[in-house]
Amino acid sequence: MMYAQFASVYDELMLDIPYPVYVDLIDTALNGLMDKKILDVACGTGILSVFLAERGADITGIDLSEEMLTIAKERSKDRFPALTFLHQAMQQLDVPDKYDAAVIPIDSLNYLENLQDVSDTFHRIYEALLPGGLFMFDVHSTFKTDILFMESPFTYDSPSISYIWETDEGEEPHSVHSELAFFVRKDDECYVRFDEVHYQRTFPIMQYVELLEKTGFSVERIFADWTDDAPEDESERIFFQVRK
Repeated sequence: MMYAQFASVYDELMLDIPYPVYVDLIDTALNGLMDKKILDVACGTGILSVFLAERGADITGIDLSEEMLTIAKERSKDRFPALTFLHQAMQQLDVPDKYDAAVIPIDSLNYLENLQDVSDTFHRIYEALLPGGLFMFDVHSTFKTDILFMESPFTYDSPSISYIWETDEGEEPHSVHSELAFFVRKDDECYVRFDEVHYQRTFPIMQYVELLEKTGFSVERIFADWTDDAPEDESERIFFQVRK
């Protein structure tokens, strides 16, 4: 995946994500965010990091993309200069502190293509948490990867950005290969094209549960689609709330 240009359009593409709901979910699970140390894994451009900092949390963000982190640092530098951002892959997470909570938001875990990388990530996060620490993440459902993502092409059009998104089944079960052509409008009203290739894979819910429990986590609840409801056959986004 090429991140340099994708980072420049990421914020607009995330406009429909209800980040405040994610903040409320973490807030409720921690009984308050003030002075809590939270690890924002795959933090992207720092949108969730800043929302959490606004509620008094002490945030460390990590991401694989230096370009994303550059935007995150710019976003936070005036209001929250103490925020820390580290360039790391989640499955190689290595932080010096211990945290009250860790979060992998917005299906970022689905960029790991095999169970070993998922397991390594869970173990790294477990070691980074204080006893009783919270771990929350969300993933695509198998229904979304196997059915909904196969209904491409998808299109998006705004005054500044347009894209055409085509998908195919990946080589592994419950995986999707995406090719996106972006057209970004410049000040002279011309458009510049760049292309992205993304590969995501998810796993059945019980495979995640087995890995989590093998790591040492206790599963508190599993819910779907930004609600308190349990996952159903056609749920699209599955949330896990677990505890060390």
